[in-house]
Amino acid sequence: MEARSSIATSSLLSLRRGSWRRWLPTAGAAAVAGTVAAGALARAGGESLGAPLAPFFAQLRPQATALALPAGLLLGGGVLLAPRLRARTLSPLAFAAIAFALGLALRLALAAARGGPHRWWAVFATDPEAHREYLPALPALSVGLHAFLDRFAEVAPSLPTHPSGHPPGLLVTMHLLGVDSGRGLAVLTIGTGALCVPLTYALGRSLVGEEHARTATLLFVFAPSALLYGATSADALYATLGLAAGAALVARRRVLRALGPTALAVASFFSVALLGAGAWAALAVMLTRGRREAAATGLAAGLVVVAFYAVLYAVSGFDPIGTLRALNSAYRIGIAHVRPYAFWVFGSPAAFLVAMGLPLAWLTLRAVAAREPAAVALASVVVTAALLGFTKAETERIWLFLVPFACVAAAPMLAARRLGLVLAALAAQALAVELLLFTTW
Repeated sequence: MEARSSIATSSLLSLRRGSWRRWLPTAGAAAVAGTVAAGALARAGGESLGAPLAPFFAQLRPQATALALPAGLLLGGGVLLAPRLRARTLSPLAFAAIAFALGLALRLALAAARGGPHRWWAVFATDPEAHREYLPALPALSVGLHAFLDRFAEVAPSLPTHPSGHPPGLLVTMHLLGVDSGRGLAVLTIGTGALCVPLTYALGRSLVGEEHARTATLLFVFAPSALLYGATSADALYATLGLAAGAALVARRRVLRALGPTALAVASFFSVALLGAGAWAALAVMLTRGRREAAATGLAAGLVVVAFYAVLYAVSGFDPIGTLRALNSAYRIGIAHVRPYAFWVFGSPAAFLVAMGLPLAWLTLRAVAAREPAAVALASVVVTAALLGFTKAETERIWLFLVPFACVAAAPMLAARRLGLVLAALAAQALAVELLLFTTW
């Protein structure tokens, strides 16, 4: 009798776990839909949530140029080509190169569909947002690089919005490369940002194998947030840095893993948010290789990050603690203080999921339910960031570095025969958002 009771109890628990996993994607989708509906109701009632189309940082403002049709045709051609790229007849190097070219072409074409080629650099040069971007901050380096780094914690509050909210990595890079124009900055951010495509492939090969890695790469190529912000925002560059660190930290080869902590330290010098890539990597390693290796990964990353800033302080006087305080103050006194936590704790993840593509979001939720390591690690980072209020709104752009992790998590959930259909849906969403909504970037 005891044995039968034990078996019955075990079966009941297994059924409950199975039911929970089966309903998780539906519950997640319902929560996202409810959050979007709550935002609409709040706006209708005259309540300000700190974003024009909360939970999305966008405005309904349809616009198109004559290039919209070619952009749509290019997206359609890419959808038809993509399943062929997944075939194993292409070598890994050829696949990575073609996927990179496709991703870059689609980003440029989609941005031009709304405002012409000028849109590639307008946000840095001529748009109203330009005075909040990085070029107006370059005069701060006229005192010399050493003095700028030494005084950055004190100078940061006086800089425009975006550089005042980030460490000086991009400004230092622009100074060293001589980038002092909107077009030059666009070349830097767009070119570097497109490297996320082959890096997604490298990450996928480490975690989910060759076939799923190719699927993940193609999902990222067509992910709406990657397409929309990949040719108009400095966050595309940040995404590449974060992904490079995450991919190195979970790589199979020891040589690459050894580079991971340094890559993470460098990435954090551009955006503090990119430390989330290190957290994701440590969790993914724990779920795939065990706690001991995860502890070693996390410890190595932490020590190298601390050492990086200690050396930077020794050679330039750069104050990392003072900089963190300055960045936090810039965020708290900005528009974030009028964004209610109770809404954005749900709104930030909801916007992130919808912006990366509805089919991709659904597949990612399924992957979480199936306990795919990449998905569980991603969910942990997203939930933690939302609860701590690190980012309230604009996660379509700021959390762009997390999209490749979602693609790798989602790939095993997608049958090869449905790849074309999913990519078509992603492409259609990206084109609709670009032409119907004004997103600043």
